[in-house]
Amino acid sequence: MAQTSTTIAASKSHKANITVTEGASFTATSGVYKIVTTSTSLANLAQYDLVSVTGTTSNNSTFTVKSVASDGYSIVVEEVVTAETSDGSTNTVIDHVGFVTPKQKGDGYYSQTDGVHTVAYHVDSTCTGSIKMQASLATTPTEDDWFDVSGTTFTTDQSTVVSGKNFTGNFVWTRAKMTGMTAGSVSKILYNN
Repeated sequence: MAQTSTTIAASKSHKANITVTEGASFTATSGVYKIVTTSTSLANLAQYDLVSVTGTTSNNSTFTVKSVASDGYSIVVEEVVTAETSDGSTNTVIDHVGFVTPKQKGDGYYSQTDGVHTVAYHVDSTCTGSIKMQASLATTPTEDDWFDVSGTTFTTDQSTVVSGKNFTGNFVWTRAKMTGMTAGSVSKILYNN
């Protein structure tokens, strides 16, 4: 099979923290996990964003945004939340800390035997955080099916703006994951398999 090259992420920038002054509520209904506000907009968030939540009793954790409601007052997340109602007196802070990319077909998807993959991370000079590749052997992966691929982490240092990594494995799916993002932008992530 011929080599393919794909842009798996276009420009993605750090987003400002959201302080929910009325506190956020968390619901878990039939496998749908939501973070809900009554008057603070979450519309700046998008699918695949990673957010760190603090100021709650049971849900201080990092979550992957699955979708944002059309009115902007709730998000559905991939990870399990514990049902919790806001008491209205405690601020909940939702901090954008990175993102994951949509899943990409790996060599295992095509039954290729060499398992060779290449990724190039492009960031701006103000970007902070770490980017790494993750893989899954599952046909239809859930958040729990992803694992970090050894040797693919690039920790930004404000001087290197392009970093390439090679990795090998018969992975069915791959994706990139940016964590610890506090400033700047990822210009693009290129992927070959």
